Amino acid sequence: MIYTTLLNIAIFQGIVLGLVILKSSLFNSNSNKYLAYLLFTLSIILLNHVFEIEDAFTPYPFLRFIDHIEWIFLIPVFIFLFIINRIDDTVKSKQKIYLCFIPFAYSAVLNIAQDLDNVAGIYTIPESGIVLIKILGLIHLALALTFIPFLLLYSYFMIRHLKDSQEKKWIITLLTIVSSLVFAFLIIYITSLFLQFDLSSTMSVLALSATFIIHWTSYIGIYKYKLAKNKDAVYNFLNTDLAISYNNLQIVENSTPEEYRESITADNLYFQKLELLCKDQHIYTDSTLNREKVAEKLGISAGYVSQIINTVTGDNFANYINQYRIEAVKEMISNSEYENYNLLTMGLESGFTSKTTFYKTFKKVTGQTPNEYKNTNK
Repeated sequence: MIYTTLLNIAIFQGIVLGLVILKSSLFNSNSNKYLAYLLFTLSIILLNHVFEIEDAFTPYPFLRFIDHIEWIFLIPVFIFLFIINRIDDTVKSKQKIYLCFIPFAYSAVLNIAQDLDNVAGIYTIPESGIVLIKILGLIHLALALTFIPFLLLYSYFMIRHLKDSQEKKWIITLLTIVSSLVFAFLIIYITSLFLQFDLSSTMSVLALSATFIIHWTSYIGIYKYKLAKNKDAVYNFLNTDLAISYNNLQIVENSTPEEYRESITADNLYFQKLELLCKDQHIYTDSTLNREKVAEKLGISAGYVSQIINTVTGDNFANYINQYRIEAVKEMISNSEYENYNLLTMGLESGFTSKTTFYKTFKKVTGQTPNEYKNTNK
């Protein structure tokens, strides 16, 4: 009873935490969404284990369709995608992401094809088909023994591209815990094929380990090492009742309570990184730059980018970026190296998309037209 209660709590927490990561601007980013998918996958695996304990498959045999799908193929995929989406675009663009899902798709199709016979009774697989299924099953086993270990080990290799040492430390820890759990399952499963022993006791230990991963990700991965740097907001979330309705999640996402705003200052790590991107890498010169691109570079959501800029500067994203563009134009005007440039060229070089936008923004920021500014600063 206590054991299943612990499992059910972990399942509930994994689902709720995954929804919060996907829905809340505090956590939502292209990398964190894969962490949410990892939590969902672990929750499904635990749910199937609870079904097995409670003998739910007897009255509801169609649940076997979910149970027989090898969800373990998704665990290394989602943690790998979580890692590579936290590194720079150059490395990430070299990864053929869709290939990661092929083993899971192969496994799912193979198991569903068998369940349509064994569970649903829609058709009967002929003798020749059974031989083919066995051959495909051997391929399936080979994939499990090669693909899963390879992707987990390759994930360690990709971590070296992470620049933040604190972030790297907690991700290595998470990857090590998950890898240990997966390797233990594979070893136990392979051993059971040869020795024919009961897996129930060992699976119980692995299930408890999976609940630990969900709890650890919640309280250490998010709060201590801060997937979202808004520590006070995360603390408030983790210390409120987890029975949050969907409407409440929407309120958290679309509003900025005072205590959340006060926790964001000029010392905010993401704001500091944004300042460096503008000052050192001059990302504002990209005329197509938008919140989504900046959010991708910072590893946070577009909404959180706006929240940081609004809170720290009191201005919106467009005006914040245009300030840098105007300063770049002013430097060009005062620099003799650009004396052959006309004003429009300077504006376009600084990231403005048109003459109208450039002149209008320059006048708004400086109180002068570009020509007036140039004439008074010769």
